[in-house]
Amino acid sequence: MTEPGSDDRRLYRIPDAMRLLSLSRSVIYEQIRAGRLRTVRQGRTRLIPASAIDDYIALLEQEAKAS
Repeated sequence: MTEPGSDDRRLYRIPDAMRLLSLSRSVIYEQIRAGRLRTVRQGRTRLIPASAIDDYIALLEQEAKAS
């Protein structure tokens, strides 16, 4: 589930994920704390795998269907 014209990166920094998901920084961190958006750490940097972004979008779609 990659975005059209995506750059095929596998890991995204928080600002990149904010842009991809059209969410604010605080909402991104809220979703991370809630366990709805997975991250990995490389040293002190928190990164979001492309698969985690796809999973988060799928979760939102699933929740929308359930409503």
